[in-house]
Amino acid sequence: MLILSFKEGHDSAVTAIDDGRLLFSLEAEKDSFPRYDSLTAEVLLAAAERLDRLPDVVAVGGWVKGTYSEEPPSRTGYFGVGEGSVSDQAGRFFGKDVRVFSSTHERSHIMTAYGLSPFPAGQPYYCLVWEGNIGSFYRIDESGGVTHLRHVMSDPGNKYAYLFALADRKFTANKGVLRLQDAGKQMALTGFARRTETTAEERELIDFLLAQERIITTLGKNEMDWTPFRNIGVESQEYKDLAAKFSDAIFDRFHAYAAEHLTEGLPLLISGGCGLNCEWNRRWSECGLFPQVFVPPCPNDSGSSLGTAIDAQLHYTGMATVEWDVYAGDEFVEDTAFDPERYETRPLDYGEVARFIADGGIIGWARGRWEMGPRALGNRSILAAPFSAETTARLNKIKQREGYRPIAPLCLEEDAGQWFEGSVPDPYMLYFSTVRSQALKAVTHVDGTARAQTVTRKQNPAVASLLTAFRDLTGFSVLCNTSLNFSGRGFINRTSDLIRYGEQHDLDGYVVGDTFVTRRVPRP
Repeated sequence: MLILSFKEGHDSAVTAIDDGRLLFSLEAEKDSFPRYDSLTAEVLLAAAERLDRLPDVVAVGGWVKGTYSEEPPSRTGYFGVGEGSVSDQAGRFFGKDVRVFSSTHERSHIMTAYGLSPFPAGQPYYCLVWEGNIGSFYRIDESGGVTHLRHVMSDPGNKYAYLFALADRKFTANKGVLRLQDAGKQMALTGFARRTETTAEERELIDFLLAQERIITTLGKNEMDWTPFRNIGVESQEYKDLAAKFSDAIFDRFHAYAAEHLTEGLPLLISGGCGLNCEWNRRWSECGLFPQVFVPPCPNDSGSSLGTAIDAQLHYTGMATVEWDVYAGDEFVEDTAFDPERYETRPLDYGEVARFIADGGIIGWARGRWEMGPRALGNRSILAAPFSAETTARLNKIKQREGYRPIAPLCLEEDAGQWFEGSVPDPYMLYFSTVRSQALKAVTHVDGTARAQTVTRKQNPAVASLLTAFRDLTGFSVLCNTSLNFSGRGFINRTSDLIRYGEQHDLDGYVVGDTFVTRRVPRP
């Protein structure tokens, strides 16, 4: 059975599953399209090019006819896991009779975590979906049936991001404006917090925000002049302290429910955009309530097309499990050649690249298919040596982002315990760990943590070979790893964009496929 699945709205994607095997998951933002993009003709053509026959099932994720979750539903809509949350009808697709399946956006998050989970099939699970609008726990039974347990909080992700916008002097918009990038910035800033007692003003604002319903569409900044934190500045110490306390307050609401009610000793699946919060994931992993915790690499809406495809597979076959690999995107497109007068090109030698990086070179690394989800996991990466704080500053300048943003490390899984303490292995860069070595200054955040990705030779042979060569040279099997993309765009996926990016932002070299490229004339 070939299932072709579509997700509308922001973070759109097209996914195909054939007889339980993931063929691809193509996100609209990748190939240098705007972040959080909607479906485009390019991604639809790319999907069609990769299929050798028409699908048996066309799956369309439920969404809304508009921007916000409370607007009229499209197909099965945004919310719900019970009656009416799934539809199945006859349809036609390019002249072929097909089944047209739909299930709610809420179910798509649940099924992404359920279908990608490494745990054995035929056992029950708890699931937490927390994202911009949904904040609920569920129980999944042995056959994949979903029961909603508790709505803990509305809009946890939107509330988390709202605090950043409230403090940001550059953000003047009122109701109805949500910047999807704010949550990640706030996560970085909480690391700068002083762990002080909560003041009366902090408590008043935290309690007020947590009590709001549909916070983005009902509460503008112009209505918040009663709090001293409005427009206080996101880099002020007062805001950083408050952001950490607000983060704790959101997590504590969910943890309190779990501690009291989720007592069967089942594994926990986590999905929704809040599943990208590495501190919350670390706390769930270490809280002792669950024997195992799993977060997929695409817990946000970038995985919803896949979740709907998995839900369709469960509906028609009774099985949700899929065979998958995180490198499920498009192959890198070599659409132009490097100018031989400006660049020296030779076959890839891992030892040579390791020496180049150890000597201070920063390279764009583009090999194979891009990664599912928003994290660069070694196929669309900018790589650098991990030893200097100046490297962090240079990488943030290359990325055109704020200096407070940390740089993540990439390391061999076999050595991870030598460099990091805590949530390792972590193949999808979803947990915070404590950095053990003071030498790793470029990848150590101000609070001593890092969001490390661990790599095995089976998962990514090329990256593992580079890390091994770097270890042979320096003693450290760790590199800086940040995503290879223009600011505000998805991963770079063609040579022409890569060269343009490198010229604009002064990359020192490139690895494209099995080729190593360096400048003939050093950068200024």
